[in-house]
Amino acid sequence: MTFVHDTLTVFKRQLRLSLRNPAWVVIALMQPILYLVLFAPLLTKLPVADLGGAAAGQAAGQAAGAASGSVAAAYKFFVPGLLIQLGLFGSTFVGFAIISDWRAGVIERFRVTPVSRLAIMSGRVLRDVLVLMVQAVLLVLVGVAFGLRAPFSAVLIGLGFIVLVAVGLASVSYATALLVKSEDAFAPMLNSVVLPLVLLSGIMLPLTLGPGWLQGIARISPFRYIIDAMREAFHGHYANTIMLEGVAVAFGLALACLWLGSRVFVRENA
Repeated sequence: MTFVHDTLTVFKRQLRLSLRNPAWVVIALMQPILYLVLFAPLLTKLPVADLGGAAAGQAAGQAAGAASGSVAAAYKFFVPGLLIQLGLFGSTFVGFAIISDWRAGVIERFRVTPVSRLAIMSGRVLRDVLVLMVQAVLLVLVGVAFGLRAPFSAVLIGLGFIVLVAVGLASVSYATALLVKSEDAFAPMLNSVVLPLVLLSGIMLPLTLGPGWLQGIARISPFRYIIDAMREAFHGHYANTIMLEGVAVAFGLALACLWLGSRVFVRENA
């Protein structure tokens, strides 16, 4: 119970810091909302079959319904990708805060208290998950305003995936930042890892539009499987191979990153 108590103590402290400047929650949403407003309408011109989902067969041969079906398919394709993009950037960049705290002596002051070393990380991660949940819900609501139509259960599944992504990536981000202890080193390191993952995950465009070699390389990105599973859920498909792969990859990634981050964090704060 000491670990749980310590985690909640750190979580409350971090949450108070976030509430003092809630504008950052909205600012972090600006980029995905701009993509939603300015990029998603371009996808409505793509064939529904390229965007996936069972609607492709229903839309064929229905001139009046094809356009509306294409709009619905476009947002069912794009919003899950934006949610993962939000989770990627929102979770990996949290490490900058702990570098600032380390430089200000906050981490050192925690070390001389009886607070669990692991709770210093887990409390922060819990705060990051909560912030991302708020941002994800707001993004989904904006998507609904622009034409997204998805089952409520699919939205809950999507949020579950975001939680797993946030827990894993935030843990690794804090641990990595505590190792490098420099924004100048941390920033290019993040960009060199996150940008290829974004490009290879099919967030913006269907990977089926690319050549075979690109589709083959894209299989190394775990987020491709997670995004595909989320898109299946948004189309109302919950029990198939794609969904099982996405769930397995999401849990595996979260557990592996949490284990790695915990080991590094505890060792650095020993």
